[in-house]
Amino acid sequence: MKLEELSTLEKTFNQLIETLLNKKAEHEHFTVRLSSESSQFTRFNSAKVRQTGCVHDGSIQLTLMANQRSSSRQFPLTGNWDVDWELASTALQELRDELPLLPIDPYLVLPSGNNSSREINTGKLLTPEILVPSILETVTNLDFTGMYAGGIVIRGYGDSSGQKHWFVTDSFNLDYSLFMASGQAVKGTFAGSEWNESAYLAKINDGKQQIEMLSRPVKELPKGQYKTYFAPAAVAELLGMLSWGAISEADIQQGNSALAALSRQEKQLSPKFTLKENFQSGLVPRFNNLGEIAAPELALIEKGILINSLVNSRTAKEYNKPANGANGSETLRSPEISLGNLAFEQILPSLDTGLYVSNLHYLNWSDRPSGRITGMTRYACFWVENGEIIAPIANLRFDESLYRFWGAENLIDLTNFQEFIPEVGTYGSRQLGGSLVPGMLVNNFTYTL
Repeated sequence: MKLEELSTLEKTFNQLIETLLNKKAEHEHFTVRLSSESSQFTRFNSAKVRQTGCVHDGSIQLTLMANQRSSSRQFPLTGNWDVDWELASTALQELRDELPLLPIDPYLVLPSGNNSSREINTGKLLTPEILVPSILETVTNLDFTGMYAGGIVIRGYGDSSGQKHWFVTDSFNLDYSLFMASGQAVKGTFAGSEWNESAYLAKINDGKQQIEMLSRPVKELPKGQYKTYFAPAAVAELLGMLSWGAISEADIQQGNSALAALSRQEKQLSPKFTLKENFQSGLVPRFNNLGEIAAPELALIEKGILINSLVNSRTAKEYNKPANGANGSETLRSPEISLGNLAFEQILPSLDTGLYVSNLHYLNWSDRPSGRITGMTRYACFWVENGEIIAPIANLRFDESLYRFWGAENLIDLTNFQEFIPEVGTYGSRQLGGSLVPGMLVNNFTYTL
């Protein structure tokens, strides 16, 4: 997206908010949320381009509130004012007709703040002309499969109380796998706001080394408890479960949270485990669906103790709790697990004998009240003996409680380095953000099948 196109879109968005302010009735309230992007997508198979193209897309979600009722409509935002206002005007009238038919919402929160922000984060991404050779040159002899998504993503917000936010980020992510003829694979992600060739080459070279180790005969392991090192990508999968019925204050209040025992101070995690929301990377906006701005950092779990849950204004109103700028679903948006003391070169010696787990998948709660998570190992997981990788393993199913693997008894250490594991979803639009996490070494992790 060119600078003039970006400027036109912002002007159209601002004009839409101002016009709605003039058109709204005295008893009406509204919010306007923009999701837009100008993205390059390139899909690879067998180290060749399978599909490539650019997507320019934008949509508005208009929510109208009146008489303790609310409803929403979504429509495109093109940057052409005549077209955009016709769509918005039609949506506004439909919402006015619909609201009297809806039930009263006792916990409806009206926009009421006076926040405003404008944040534009520029990047240095690969241009379309050099994108393909920059990615494929080092993998021409590999079965490289994956997708690159990069470009400008925009989030905007405005409401009837006069709040206005404009957020732009220029970022990319490359989600890829290196396959072997046997079906074994090494999975990787590479993301950021600036393309770093040396860092990309280091990731690919690490994948090549893992492919060599995957060529060894597979070791079948019996179920049981094993000392395990989880690489950052696997840690990010475990962390993501906290967004699914754990860190949300509504889930805690409703008895659905895996962290309920932590909230009641009946249990605590290891003093080595600290988790926070950190919005300072500029990859995800701080404002939520009501225009409220979260703090640049919010401590969630500090040295094993729950300091804050995620609380949005609706939950705050229903349960008389202070809100802290959480989104509508009270999920993690930019989480970071703090560093430990385990150096990279000490991972295998410290593991000694056990499992090296690069990736996990199919995670789910097996017993939410006790924090038990089930899932499977996936991609480049190895058996280690005496600090040396011996063989790849057949996939294992695990079933373990977060109170054990993040608990004082079993969490041996976290690495003294972190990796950014991006959100790579593109369903509907490119997803923003990701997790900044270290690797972790755990004792007696339970594998059930």
